[in-house]
Amino acid sequence: MNTLETMRLDKWLWCARFYKTRSLATEEIGKGRVTVNGQLAKPARDLRCGDTVALRQGPVARTVRVLGLSGARGPAPVAQQLYEETPDSIAAREKAAEMRRLAPEPAATLQEGRPTKRDRREIDKVSNKGSDWGSRWSASIDE
Repeated sequence: MNTLETMRLDKWLWCARFYKTRSLATEEIGKGRVTVNGQLAKPARDLRCGDTVALRQGPVARTVRVLGLSGARGPAPVAQQLYEETPDSIAAREKAAEMRRLAPEPAATLQEGRPTKRDRREIDKVSNKGSDWGSRWSASIDE
């Protein structure tokens, strides 16, 4: 870790590996998904050690405390030393993951929609009682 006193917020988010690119970090900050010490921030905001950063990564919300600043993006183990996630954030993230895991399968709740092949056969069986193949598919012009 480098001994920097301040660093741009977007660059720190990128160095700490919260976002894949700096432009993605800038975009998320611009959408208001990142706050510093409880206030909306701009990408060029100076970040210092001890600041609290709240951010969203897709459905996951995290709150971290800045422990260090780095001048370059490094490997993940080094990036994880730049911050410490708050206990409340860890608990909320685990609870959200558990809720997603226990949520019912969305397709299981569908009552209508396109019938499956099996459904189609059952529908045909009920609607065409006693009919044979020839009466169902007629190529004759007489009818």
